[in-house]
Amino acid sequence: MKLSNRDRFIIRFSEIKDVRELIHLDHMIWTENTSPGPLLWRSQEDYLLNAPPGSQLVALKDDKLCGYVGFGCPSRMESNRHVCEVNIAVHPDYQRLGIGRQLIEAIKEHAADNAIRKLRLRVLSCNESALSFYRKCGFVEEGRLREEFYLGGRYVDEIFMCCMLTGGEGYGDHLT
Repeated sequence: MKLSNRDRFIIRFSEIKDVRELIHLDHMIWTENTSPGPLLWRSQEDYLLNAPPGSQLVALKDDKLCGYVGFGCPSRMESNRHVCEVNIAVHPDYQRLGIGRQLIEAIKEHAADNAIRKLRLRVLSCNESALSFYRKCGFVEEGRLREEFYLGGRYVDEIFMCCMLTGGEGYGDHLT
């Protein structure tokens, strides 16, 4: 995948030098309203076991990491290789500037280049801004686990969303 310089933001694959900023962004973004539990990385090595270099597309402006979209196959089964699970985070100072949409478009392009037919994600029902964003990016609700989590004194659903990518035998040739 080529580097992208959309609207002065560079999008590229994650590198080991990004780890500190990625951990900081995770601690900032993944809260009780966005995640069923805190992401607590014990060390950079611990983080790298879960998100090795190249498993995320990162957005940078003036060499500052502004956001990322992580991606990976949800299982080791060959029959599931056409599916890619994604998660996205954008630094609060850079939200509503189009970075999230650019990251989603970049992961769609990467998926198409790698015969991926389906992007999927999970989101909490209390995260209304994320739900709206995903819908605008072409994701639809695929399933819901009702009252899956008890957060902030209330029960919260976990929503499964997907974006189907269409194409020929190799899948992913064209995006919807």
